[in-house]
Amino acid sequence: MNTKKINFVLALVIVSSLILSACASPAAPATAEAPVAPAATDAPAAPVATEVPAAPTEVPLKGTISVSGAFALYPMMTVWADEFQKLHPDVQFDVQGGGAGKGMTDTIAGAVDIGMISRKIKDEEAQQGIFWVAVTKDAAFPLVSAQNPVLADLVAKGISADSFNKVFVTGEIKTWGELVGKPEITDEIHVYTRSDSSGAAEMWAKFSGGKVQDDIKGIGVNGEPALVKTVSDDPLGFGYANLNSAFDLSTGAVVAGLAIPPIDVNANGTADAEEYLETLTEAVQVVADGVYPSPPARFENLATKGKPTGLVLAFIEWILSDGQQFLNQAGYVPLTPDQQAESIAKLK
Repeated sequence: MNTKKINFVLALVIVSSLILSACASPAAPATAEAPVAPAATDAPAAPVATEVPAAPTEVPLKGTISVSGAFALYPMMTVWADEFQKLHPDVQFDVQGGGAGKGMTDTIAGAVDIGMISRKIKDEEAQQGIFWVAVTKDAAFPLVSAQNPVLADLVAKGISADSFNKVFVTGEIKTWGELVGKPEITDEIHVYTRSDSSGAAEMWAKFSGGKVQDDIKGIGVNGEPALVKTVSDDPLGFGYANLNSAFDLSTGAVVAGLAIPPIDVNANGTADAEEYLETLTEAVQVVADGVYPSPPARFENLATKGKPTGLVLAFIEWILSDGQQFLNQAGYVPLTPDQQAESIAKLK
C-alpha cells in the first residue's frame, strides 16, 4: 500500500474515533439555578396589593347644650343631663327652669338650644320655626294643705270637674263649706295659680273649663316651687302642681304638708279607689293607663329652633331611646313604643 493511501486511512480512523468519543461523552452537569416550571394557562392572576382603609372612628361628642323652660320637665332634664354626661364627659349642660313660657321665648330668640315645653305647641310658635317632639307624659294634680278644715270630706267625696270649674274659673264657689256641701263652714277658699307662663297652668285651666291660663281666678305665684310652698303653708289654700312637685321622689309619698284631693272623674259623689292617689306609683300608673283626665295629663315636649342637628340631635335621640329608662324612677311616664317611634321618626 502506498504512502498516500496509508495516510488517508489513518486520518479516516482518527476522525471516526473523535466522532464516536463525542457521542458517548456524558451530559454536562446542571447549573445551580433551579429550572423554571412552565406557567399554567388557567392559573388565577396574582392579587394586586391594595391599601385597606382604616375603619372609621367615632368622633367624641363635645360641646355645651343650653336648656330652659318648664318646671315640669326640669327635674327630669337634670337626670338626663347627668346620665348623658357619664357617657360623653366632654359634653356640658346649662339647664334652667323658669316655666314653659320662658323656655319657648328663649328658644325662639335662639338664647338656648332646647326649650322644655309642658303643653301643646301653638300654631304661631310653629310659624316662627319651632320644631318639637314629645319625650314623656306628665300631669298636674290638685293640691290643698294637709291642715285643710274639710280634708276628710274632700277625701271621701272627691271633687267633680264642675266643682273645679266653679272654684278656679267662674268663682261661684267661694267657701270650703260650699264645696263639700256643708254651708255652715264658712272658711274662704284661697285659690292660688301661676303668675308666670306655665304649661301646668294652661292644662289646669282647660281641665277646669277655661281655655287659657288667664282664665283661672286666683292669686298669682311665680314658679311652681313657690306655689307648692304657698299652698302647703295656707290651711285654706287651693292650687295645683305637676306630678314631680306633688310627690316626694325619695319616699314616693305626697309632699309633706300637702294633700291631693281626689278628682271625682265619674261624678258619682264618691272618691273611688282608683281616684284616691296616695303614692307616686299610683299617680304614674293612672296617667300611663289613661285613667287620669287629659287635660290635666299631657305630653311634655322638647322644642328647638328648626330641626335639631349635631350634638343637640344626638342628645334628643338618646332621650328617646336609652334615656326613657330613667323616667319611672324620676316620677314621669315613659312614652309607649308607638309614641317613642313617632317622635324618633319625626327627627329623621
